[in-house]
Amino acid sequence: MEQIRTNLYMEITFLGTGTSQGVPVVACNCEVCKSKSLYDKRLRTSVMIKTGGRTFVIDSGPDFRQQMLREDVKRLDAILFTHEHKDHTAGLDDVRAFNYVQKKAMEVFAAPRVLEALHREYAYVFAAKKYPGIPKINLHSIDNQQFKIFDIPILPIEVLHLKLPVFGFRFDKFTYITDANFISEKEMAKIVGTEVLVINALRKEKHLSHFTLAEALAVIKKVKPRRAYLTHISHMMGFHESLKKEMPENVFPAFDGLKITI
Repeated sequence: MEQIRTNLYMEITFLGTGTSQGVPVVACNCEVCKSKSLYDKRLRTSVMIKTGGRTFVIDSGPDFRQQMLREDVKRLDAILFTHEHKDHTAGLDDVRAFNYVQKKAMEVFAAPRVLEALHREYAYVFAAKKYPGIPKINLHSIDNQQFKIFDIPILPIEVLHLKLPVFGFRFDKFTYITDANFISEKEMAKIVGTEVLVINALRKEKHLSHFTLAEALAVIKKVKPRRAYLTHISHMMGFHESLKKEMPENVFPAFDGLKITI
């Protein structure tokens, strides 16, 4: 495996930390969904990484527009997709704003299967006769090998979301994994040396396609990062403040808008 470039300064912003329905969940009257705390308000899961003078977003879900406005993002260089589920891809149309400001197409990176899904879901973008004002997108196929975007090396980590392959991504000493409930030993080896690990933890009870809290903590214990953050959190996990008190000293439940640096 090619050596990972080291000593990249990174600023990471958690754009969203919620599950596919977000928190609060529509029509739910549970105590978490009724919470007044901003820490219990979770948009769909996404993260923004600024490094090497570039800005990347991993997944543009249904809340992408709102997230870009909230963080006052003026420049976006590329979007990486973990997989094709709607809570991770449904906001792609809103790259139109960046097309207009930056005067160029958006660079999009994903596995071939995910690119096929984008072609289906956004058929008008790739039609022979294009409607004026549609998004301009350059699609790039990636496999489970290290690649570079603007000389920034990125290492995919293939995990399973039940039976669906999903890509996590490692940027230098930062690793981001969401929508997983299994990581093979081969892929786990790619995470060794990570200083900051972000991993999904849906709830405390067993789930067929996501890590539970206990399972996520077991992965963290195995990887031994300096810091770890939980994401893709559902209302069933409980209140943010209560969850925070249950964590080991190097583990934190992420929240929308959280910024960290490496």
